[in-house]
Amino acid sequence: MFLGPAEFGRLIGGCWSTDSASTYSPANPACGQCSVTALVAQDHLGGAIAKTRVGDAWHFYNLIDGERFDFTASQFERPIVYDDTPSGRDDALTDTTQKQYAALTEAFRKVR
Repeated sequence: MFLGPAEFGRLIGGCWSTDSASTYSPANPACGQCSVTALVAQDHLGGAIAKTRVGDAWHFYNLIDGERFDFTASQFERPIVYDDTPSGRDDALTDTTQKQYAALTEAFRKVR
């Protein structure tokens, strides 16, 4: 089954949990999910991982076919000013754990 960014975005939010990010809450399910989501998105959609500063922290997202896709932007109350700093898998993995990545990968596999 072909999976595009819109379908990925529709499905991934239902996969987030405390297993994929320790800061998960039902009130703000995208909170803390950026790096792990960017990794899983790259697995399924290709493209590159980018990051930008939001406050004192890095925020990860995807660049696919020249377009920016931020599947976790809903965690923020204000619009993000993106600078598209090049990043990658190793960098995103410093912001999550292998266990969280495996959990989100498996949860997404089940809904796909």
